[in-house]
Amino acid sequence: MGTSRCAGTSGDCALSTNADIIDLCNFYATPLGTVAARSITLSLSPLWRPISEERLLGLGYATPYLSRFGTDCERSLAFMPAGQGAERWPAGAPLRTALVGIEDLPLGDASIDRILMVHALEFAESPEALLAEAWRVLAPGGSLVIVVPHRRGVWARFEHTPFGSGRPWSRGQLTRLLRSVTFTPHAWGEALFFPPFERRSLVGFAPAMERIGRKFWPMFAGVVIIEAVKQLHRGIPVASAAKERRVAKPVLVPAGAGAGARVWRRQVR
Repeated sequence: MGTSRCAGTSGDCALSTNADIIDLCNFYATPLGTVAARSITLSLSPLWRPISEERLLGLGYATPYLSRFGTDCERSLAFMPAGQGAERWPAGAPLRTALVGIEDLPLGDASIDRILMVHALEFAESPEALLAEAWRVLAPGGSLVIVVPHRRGVWARFEHTPFGSGRPWSRGQLTRLLRSVTFTPHAWGEALFFPPFERRSLVGFAPAMERIGRKFWPMFAGVVIIEAVKQLHRGIPVASAAKERRVAKPVLVPAGAGAGARVWRRQVR
């Protein structure tokens, strides 16, 4: 996972192209990846407020977490960036994975109740455009949950995990970015308080270090997690409104978050 150093939205940052699907799959299949996924899942759980008959979308590489949080949904989907590649998910069941342009999602407006964004924002060429597209497909009152590498964390400084590539973020930077596209930050979490051990023999110490780190050095978490809510009203710049925009044919019928009636329509070609 090659990176380069630059000055950008987040100051001195690590930038790279999208993580490769093979690297992501291989990482989460290792003992370190298994422990990391468990740590992030535990931190996501308190933020995961119930949404009735939820439509859940994973953006980036979210399948390790969709397998946990998507089981109670009316429908869950996994959209993966074209530059990253995609895997078949879920195994042994009808395919719910699609390879997409991450800033041009093949979904109708207000058609998703919640988006879980993992291994996506840190690789986006335009974070604002990515979040604006997420805002478009979210239903009014819907929530966006983002997991990104933390600028102060140790994980962002090592390149043998996916969290060591791309642009790391701080809480303040995420807050300003989300507000600029009319999301309201609602809740926070952190995870990965242990170092990204390369030696298999040390991974066994990770759970204990996670508990200790959560108490004594929370500012050095490896990832920061934020839940943001879609504001119901959003201003549209005059220049942007005047531009002709290609609109994808809707796959899902627009509905509010938690709406009782859910109707799927076939895509008309």
